[in-house]
Amino acid sequence: MESEIEHSQVSINGLNLHIAQIGKDELGTVVFLHGFPEIWYSWRHQMIAVAKAGYRAIAFDWRGYGLSDAPQDPENAAWEHLISDILGILDTFSISKAFFVAKDFGAFPAYQFALHYPDKTCGVISIGIPFSPMQGLVDPLPEGFYVKRWRDPGRAEADFSRFDVKQVVRTIYILFSKSEIPIAPEGKEIMDLADVSAPLPEWFTEEDLSTYASLYEKNGFKYPLQMPYRALGRMENEPDQNALDQKIKVPVLLIQGEKDYVFKFPGIYETIKEGTMQKYVPNLEISYMPEGCHFAQEQFPDQVNDLIIHFLKGHPVNG
Repeated sequence: MESEIEHSQVSINGLNLHIAQIGKDELGTVVFLHGFPEIWYSWRHQMIAVAKAGYRAIAFDWRGYGLSDAPQDPENAAWEHLISDILGILDTFSISKAFFVAKDFGAFPAYQFALHYPDKTCGVISIGIPFSPMQGLVDPLPEGFYVKRWRDPGRAEADFSRFDVKQVVRTIYILFSKSEIPIAPEGKEIMDLADVSAPLPEWFTEEDLSTYASLYEKNGFKYPLQMPYRALGRMENEPDQNALDQKIKVPVLLIQGEKDYVFKFPGIYETIKEGTMQKYVPNLEISYMPEGCHFAQEQFPDQVNDLIIHFLKGHPVNG
């Protein structure tokens, strides 16, 4: 059924964005928002499942990712650009309201969209990233923490340039599928943390790797290093003074892999386990996956699909 996924290029905010879609919207539309180093392809299993369940599935490559155009000024990457792109996609396809399924940095625009456009949001499903207006997830971690390394202009570019695109994606998938936070010791770079001969996770094939690598050949990593890593640094330095008053009023499902290294970030465990997120997301469900890693939707696609569809059916668009 993967061959039935349709692909197109759509002009949004002056950029041609690559759109993948499948299914009819008898029950509604589900928009998938990928993270790093992902592309639309990371949602292939979920797209097919929700289409079979009666929904229209749309996944796209963020600007500067995959087959989507990169902006001319990547160093000015900002979260509001992603929100604007989502709005443009909904308008282009005449979608008045949608569910959003997001992971990794894709969860940030999903939550923000729900906050600012609740009338256009049926619900949000986040994989591994809770909502909290509090900042400061990065600063308590050591200098070798990958986010700190990659938000330093030029450092990641020099690190990545030692390898071809395929090896960079391979290394990141291997590192990010582990339960430990990737932190480089003094004198080492992030790409040094994985043995080049290490096998891929059993759920991620060489064919999958080749697909990712082929799509990164278009734009490389110039924009992806700006968004999210350098944009995240600006977000932490410029906190929203009204954030503590914000509440997401739409239904939200958090799917949390307990082997996801992000679960060990400062404050994340408390946000999820001690009820902090519930203060800002009153209509919240949490589902734990004991063996789930950072790529749970690819690692355990059937389990994640069941959770997504159960949530969608529990919040009918016209209900």
